[in-house]
Amino acid sequence: MRLNPPSHTQTNLLFSLHHHNVLLCVHSTHFHKLPIHYMWVCFFVFLGGVTFFVALYDYEARTSDDLSFKKGDRFQIINNTEGDWWEARSINTGRNGYIPSNYVAPADSIQAEEWYFGKMGRKDAERLLLNPGNHRGTFLVRESETTKGAYSLSIRDWDETKGDNVKHYKIRKLDSGGYYITTRAQFDTLQKLVKHYTEHADGLCHRLTTVCPTVKPQTQGLAKDAWEIPRESLRLELKLGQGCFGEVWMGTWNGTTKVAIKTLKPGTMSPEAFLQEAQIMKKLRHDKLVPLYAVVSEEPIYIVTEYMAKGSLLDFIKEGDGKFLKLPLLVDMAAQIADGMAFIERMNYIHRDLRAANILVADNLVCKIADFGLARLIEDNEYTARQGAKFPIKWTAPEAALYGRFTIKSDVWSFGILLTELVTKGRVPYPGMVNREVLEQVERGYRMPCPQGCPESLHEMMKLCWKKDPDERPTFEYLQSFLEDYFTATEPQYQPGENL
Repeated sequence: MRLNPPSHTQTNLLFSLHHHNVLLCVHSTHFHKLPIHYMWVCFFVFLGGVTFFVALYDYEARTSDDLSFKKGDRFQIINNTEGDWWEARSINTGRNGYIPSNYVAPADSIQAEEWYFGKMGRKDAERLLLNPGNHRGTFLVRESETTKGAYSLSIRDWDETKGDNVKHYKIRKLDSGGYYITTRAQFDTLQKLVKHYTEHADGLCHRLTTVCPTVKPQTQGLAKDAWEIPRESLRLELKLGQGCFGEVWMGTWNGTTKVAIKTLKPGTMSPEAFLQEAQIMKKLRHDKLVPLYAVVSEEPIYIVTEYMAKGSLLDFIKEGDGKFLKLPLLVDMAAQIADGMAFIERMNYIHRDLRAANILVADNLVCKIADFGLARLIEDNEYTARQGAKFPIKWTAPEAALYGRFTIKSDVWSFGILLTELVTKGRVPYPGMVNREVLEQVERGYRMPCPQGCPESLHEMMKLCWKKDPDERPTFEYLQSFLEDYFTATEPQYQPGENL
């Protein structure tokens, strides 16, 4: 629904709000001055029908149509039919403009609570809580993965046998609407439950002390209607890398926003085919995929994405801080990549060029998959013939390299090769062998031996990824589950509530 907003004066006339956004008084002497639809809005506010939204993070306007705001600022939504960017009126300033919809939540809702992390898996909760700088008692609440309508409380703990670890407690919902972890302590709201356990451990592993810190989410796109953008709006600042088909730069969009820019050499792919594929790519949204922000669709094609501070996974484990990482963290990075690829699998999409060079790393060892789907569009003869230096033979499944049969199962093969890159800190696969030799040997049944320092059970999983019959290779869903639990003892996922 779209409403013409009242003036700033009318807004002040309309509402006297306390911190729960309940209408305390309507100045009836001025009521007739309001537009008719705002009389209805006023009536619904009185009945609790209008929802105000609150900012979860600070946001700096990127265009003249955006609103800048601070965490805690409040908004009235004017138009929310656009999905990713809503037209809103700031209660604080009275100004109208666009705001990213994933930066706000209904005021006084669970979503607006700092400790509520929404749809987050157990493993991602553990990754966040175990980040350096967090202490025992750091916590978050999230939707339960296993029980619809229930929540999970995840707490950072420490003990002598396990060291730093995370405990999970299921928060169940009563039919009457209350919440509990143990039936002897029931609460009307989640807020009251959290408050109780911040004051007393009351059977939990530790009292809740600090809300888990988080980083701002990426906005969906750079701004409203900023998809096909003019080349002049981008400033290329620092060259990050160069490949056969172009370069990668750190840069700025619109003088306001740090981005990564991939420039493609003219002739690499058809602009029309690229734009068609890009429309699909921008809809593939997942925490473990690098989001596509915008494109310059005329040659030379520019692809604008999130900037990832630590660069490619290959460079990170060969020359960056990643070369000092131990196996558990390397396996966790593999689990994150499998998580992203499991999403691509569910969406019936194919990556076609999965390798460490096409994985990007952010702070706190967050991994995201880049360049998904682009390989299909490359028109270079040497590449399309699947021969020569430009084609990644050593990462490619035999049926894809020999006959062009690319499927999600050929991506699984590539993932097995990527696992060797991780455990060897970036060694080129099949050391000492040239591409032609690799093709011949693999066709004869040769598979890379277990790399030094790699557990045999992990090598067995690599060999499953390299099964000759694509249908015998595991799914990414299975690989994600295997890798996430690789170092986890066979203990229950949740702490038993009734023993508290």
